[in-house]
Amino acid sequence: MTASSGPSDRSAAGSSPAAAYPAGPRPAVGAVVLHAGRVLLVRRGRPPGQGLWSIPGGSVHLGETLQQAAEREVMEETGVAIRARQPVHTFDLVERDAAGRVRFHYVIVDLAADYLSGEPCAGDDAAAVCWATAEDLAGPDIHPATRELLRRFLPATPSKVTP
Repeated sequence: MTASSGPSDRSAAGSSPAAAYPAGPRPAVGAVVLHAGRVLLVRRGRPPGQGLWSIPGGSVHLGETLQQAAEREVMEETGVAIRARQPVHTFDLVERDAAGRVRFHYVIVDLAADYLSGEPCAGDDAAAVCWATAEDLAGPDIHPATRELLRRFLPATPSKVTP
């Protein structure tokens, strides 16, 4: 697996100062993009999940459908064009600070997506991007929710992701 690094200084909807300590849960999406037997992953450049590999995604903007949000987020984070389809997984991501206050709370809907075009290049809040095989999904640098989700799409005995 080869990873492409990119800018990590641009603000992302999911990691902006307004995203921390929200008044309520924020809707977000992820996209499971498969191409040639591999899945598109990003290494998160900012909290939550900073430094972990996960599927690309982020906050839903006002007026966007889930599909539109997923297509926009994948393009912003990876430069890859997709067609987002149906939801395949929904979960809560709640992160608390040392005092127990909710620092982040997202309700995330992951969508299946068709690869259309583009070569992955890290952008937005992605520190790196790669196409990963099932064998790449075991290490501690894979977000646990991502690992569980992708076991349904890439069945195999995984080893570890390395950039």
